[in-house]
Amino acid sequence: MNQTKYIFVTGGVTSSLGKGIIAASLAKLLQARGYRTTIQKFDPYLNVDPGTLNPYEHGECYVTDDGAETDLDLGHYERFLNVPTSQANNVTTGRIYLSVIEKERRGEFLGKTVQVVPHITNEIKERMQLLGNSGDFDIVITEIGGTVGDIESLPYIESVRQLVWDLGENNAIVIHLTLVPYLAAAGELKTKPTQHSVKTLMESGIKADILVCRTEHELSDEIRNKLALFCNVKREAVIQSIDASTIYEVPNLMLEEGLDVVALKKLDLPKKAAPDLKNWNTFLRRLKNPKHTINIGLIGKYVEMQDCYKSILEAFIHSGAANETKVNVISIHSEHIDATNINEKLAGLDGILVAPGFGERGIEGKIEAVRYARENKVPFFGICLGMQMAIIEYSRNILGYPDANSTEMYEQTPHPVVNLMEEQKTITDKGGTMRLGAWKCDLKQDSLAYKIYGKETISERHRHRYEYNSNYVAQLQNAGLIASGVNPDTGLVEIIEIEDHPFFIGVQYHPEYKSTVANPHPIFVSFVAAAVQAKKK
Repeated sequence: MNQTKYIFVTGGVTSSLGKGIIAASLAKLLQARGYRTTIQKFDPYLNVDPGTLNPYEHGECYVTDDGAETDLDLGHYERFLNVPTSQANNVTTGRIYLSVIEKERRGEFLGKTVQVVPHITNEIKERMQLLGNSGDFDIVITEIGGTVGDIESLPYIESVRQLVWDLGENNAIVIHLTLVPYLAAAGELKTKPTQHSVKTLMESGIKADILVCRTEHELSDEIRNKLALFCNVKREAVIQSIDASTIYEVPNLMLEEGLDVVALKKLDLPKKAAPDLKNWNTFLRRLKNPKHTINIGLIGKYVEMQDCYKSILEAFIHSGAANETKVNVISIHSEHIDATNINEKLAGLDGILVAPGFGERGIEGKIEAVRYARENKVPFFGICLGMQMAIIEYSRNILGYPDANSTEMYEQTPHPVVNLMEEQKTITDKGGTMRLGAWKCDLKQDSLAYKIYGKETISERHRHRYEYNSNYVAQLQNAGLIASGVNPDTGLVEIIEIEDHPFFIGVQYHPEYKSTVANPHPIFVSFVAAAVQAKKK
């Protein structure tokens, strides 16, 4: 193929319709037909990246191998495609404006008045084509965040209009995801919101090539014909996206609707072979027909919003299917746990995961949860802050340092078993300054970690400022807290575990970021298997 083709995905009527899932599902189908496909997300907020956003504001912050702090939709892209993303796959308005302002300060615009058009739109178009110009992809799918008509999205919509014109016929298409609501009082589906949304898009100079309609009820032929006529699209290009029991069903639903075939036709590309979804459907079959059921307690402080722990929840879906097990994740707020109620709060759990996070709020509850798991032989898995809480718990209750703590929580602690990394102590800017991205880790042979991974060196993604204090490693190891994974470059401990326990492991990195449908993360798979065994006893 001589030229990369582009697909733009916009949204209308309301937010949270699932543009990311539709984009990922279409990409999966195109990939399964043999096309080299990638997805990118353009977010209309002014933060340079989501790294400084509270999880309640924007859900989890997803981290790529190259250390980019990105939108959680990139997690969906990787989970569906099993292909790593990068800094280039997620761009925000903040990053666009920062880049343009820096160019202006350097004098690159030769005295011109810097404006949204053409300077901001040119920057957006350049970023939109970055992956396409690499030569690595046949098709680039670009998801535009927000909803058509939003003030924040206007520069992106204008950039899409220009790029569709620049690239020429059959080289770029627009998919518009919209809502067809069901009015119970009238007992019918309503097309007017979609018509208005398409009209708003057309007022910006963009004609939707394909309509994907989110709906709770089947779209009749009459409604499809009406949408095609009044939204100026071909009948075959009106695609139904009905509610599904799991997001992993959506590629099959889109295949049935012919979304990939219509897209390829409009891009003047051959259909090639039928999509090979054999492994995908094997995963779905195992997911829907579990042989076991377990309850895993997720101990965190953002549990009111599921998107805060999105990658962890999805990793449990992958690892559950791998074990033919339904994993019921029971979210438990760590602020609501203390020594007086812990037996009641954690009763009936087959495994306990202490989640990542930042700040002192709720940490004592997390420490109590670790103690409960350790003393009651409940399979335990600590991620990032969860590992740090395990170190503190062990220091307090086994090593005999009741005041042990992290300097993140209590700077004056006499036993800072978790401490700020030396290179972090001079940093004042919060954005993009943590230990980020993929780092190597050497595993100790005969350890649980080595048994799980089956190799001596691994690479995992990080996002943190505080580390296990090396001054305490020897003392804790002598007391039974094994340092089973160490970074070969820094000497910092990455994995801890204890013996004489069904499953007890803490990791400084975020394994959930690398779990995909095709490759469930081995720690999650082993943790679920341990919880299944624990329940049988």
